[in-house]
Amino acid sequence: MSQSDSKTIAVPGIRDMLARLVSLPSISSASAEWDHSNEPVVRTLEEWLKALRFSVEVLPVPGMPGKFNLIATLGSGPGGLVLSGHTDTVPFDDKRWQSDPFTLTERDNRWYGLGTCDMKGFFPLAIEAARAFVGKDLKQPLIILATADEESSMDGARALAEAGKPRARYAVIGEPTSLKPVRMHKGIMMERLKFEGQSGHSSNPALGRNALEGMHEAMTELLALRSAWQEQYRNPSFEVQVPTLNLGCIHGGDNPNRICARCELHFDLRPLPGMNMETLRQAILNKVRPVAERRELSMLFEPLFDGVPPFETPADAALVKACEQLTGHTAHAVAFATEAPWLQKLGLETLVMGPGSIDQAHQPDEYIELSQLAPTVRVLQGLIRQFCL
Repeated sequence: MSQSDSKTIAVPGIRDMLARLVSLPSISSASAEWDHSNEPVVRTLEEWLKALRFSVEVLPVPGMPGKFNLIATLGSGPGGLVLSGHTDTVPFDDKRWQSDPFTLTERDNRWYGLGTCDMKGFFPLAIEAARAFVGKDLKQPLIILATADEESSMDGARALAEAGKPRARYAVIGEPTSLKPVRMHKGIMMERLKFEGQSGHSSNPALGRNALEGMHEAMTELLALRSAWQEQYRNPSFEVQVPTLNLGCIHGGDNPNRICARCELHFDLRPLPGMNMETLRQAILNKVRPVAERRELSMLFEPLFDGVPPFETPADAALVKACEQLTGHTAHAVAFATEAPWLQKLGLETLVMGPGSIDQAHQPDEYIELSQLAPTVRVLQGLIRQFCL
């Protein structure tokens, strides 16, 4: 697009940009009835960023029809800064909203709407911050990154890591942290363990192989593992300083007087930075497989989804120090997971920091405080000056 062509599209102000993004449904969900394409959001961002003379690449997510990532680059060079956000939102319950989730509504010095803080609100602020540098001689590129399906599978970020894009030196993910820098979070694993035995009349246990009793023994082994991990691993930066394992739900059997032939357990594990997910899965397997073998039960052990690794950037990293100086807040740890591990896999020094509070995310009447807008633009412009000029 030539410079003259770029002027034919007016890039709106912050409010109008966010109103447009909120109006475009981009829910991601494992449930097909909720799931939407994020292409309208991506194409809208593409239009605005091209108008600001960014070079824009829209990448289909392999195996995910209707899902796209966007990489918009201003300037060139071997390093640079990525400002990253996800384009999708969670589902919503319209009966619990006081206003239309897809209409940006102002009241009480807040903007309400689905995705205002988690995290469509970050994009207009990143674009506004970038405006001041259009036409300037950037020594390193400024990249605005928009991803798909963070709220469900994180397949957008995974696809970028596999493709080796984008290439830069630093990355800030604009998740809602009340503009306080976050340099570490726990991982998240959700696992399925299933035993299958043989049903029979409960009056004679020899007639069957009880999957529920096998699961009881396996659960004892899992809780023993949890205790061992909590003895071995501790990080005082987290509110819950130890890794957690939660036995979330169990289904098995069909009647009191029948030997239980099938039993399935779903559980959640939150590892600390420094704990490897595959090592943890192997440790679990080493404990539960002997239970199945002793009891002659067939066994299935698999992830319910691929999981999110734990994340940590060192306290003395250049990006951490820059964000602490610009915000006045010491970088800390949070319990929620982000796309940070995949940006780290690309070799990016990564930090999580954005406007809005995680307390409003995934809630009815989601909002962003108007008082967060100007400080976010100021901080992002400070980062662009430091890492791109």
